[in-house]
Amino acid sequence: MTDTKPVLVVGATGHVGGKVVDELLTRGKSVRALVRPTSDASKLEAKGVEIARGDMLDLGSLTAAMTGADAVITSAAGYTRRDKRALEIDTEGNTNLAIAASRAGVRRFILVSILTSDQTPNVPHFWHKKLTEDKLEALNVPFVALRPGAFLDQVTRMGGDPFEKKRLTWFGTKTVPLTFVLTSDLASYLAAAVDAEVADGERIDIGWDRPVSMQDVADIASTIAGERVGVRSLPAWFVNGLGAVMGPFVPMVKDMSSMLAWFETGKYVADTTRQAEVFGPVPTAEEAIARFARSLGH
Repeated sequence: MTDTKPVLVVGATGHVGGKVVDELLTRGKSVRALVRPTSDASKLEAKGVEIARGDMLDLGSLTAAMTGADAVITSAAGYTRRDKRALEIDTEGNTNLAIAASRAGVRRFILVSILTSDQTPNVPHFWHKKLTEDKLEALNVPFVALRPGAFLDQVTRMGGDPFEKKRLTWFGTKTVPLTFVLTSDLASYLAAAVDAEVADGERIDIGWDRPVSMQDVADIASTIAGERVGVRSLPAWFVNGLGAVMGPFVPMVKDMSSMLAWFETGKYVADTTRQAEVFGPVPTAEEAIARFARSLGH
């Protein structure tokens, strides 16, 4: 038996959004997905997901998609999907989502934000999330923002399967600790947030039991694999140099450079107190990395 009013997922064709859809369906929720007119929605339709065609830069289509929805979960991000309209999506697009939610009167709006976004005006795609939170608040939209750390299962696969290659690739200092998450865990929390007992306007950090450095990740991975897993680290100055040279032509590179500079401060760290209260026990680094290894067949 599914709930009658659907949960609208914005970003359902993406890596995080796709897992959110599966989590919602597992929980017996009716799911509606916002899908751009040119995108293939056949896999979602095969799962029984209702398709609402629209675009984040088309306010009317967003309002129509949200009409009749119980809640909205958005994981859409122009920056992470390398969209040529990335800046517009992360600014105008997110503003449109907030306005549409206000007009449609959804019960709850759940935003995938970013850890420490309120501290990082110099990291554009972080700061845009903070501005979206502020817009939702200004429009009195009942929202909760989950602020995850870096996605370990995404950043460590830049050079392929790290357990198979026995090597992790990292940009910056490999001994600076920071907060990581797994995509599957965040998807579970997002689905749970639809009915969680939270106050409107809450911002909840999402992470593990402690921050870990990439060297810590490699050491834990070595224990799991039973053989040494190393770290290939590209120095921060190299990325900063790319940002300075290519920034005027490829804004994403400058943005990434700013993000890595923030990581280097050691301040990209979650306070998971509220996460534990709302979603249950916080994963340990060891348990999360072991699950990551199993997901890759190890």
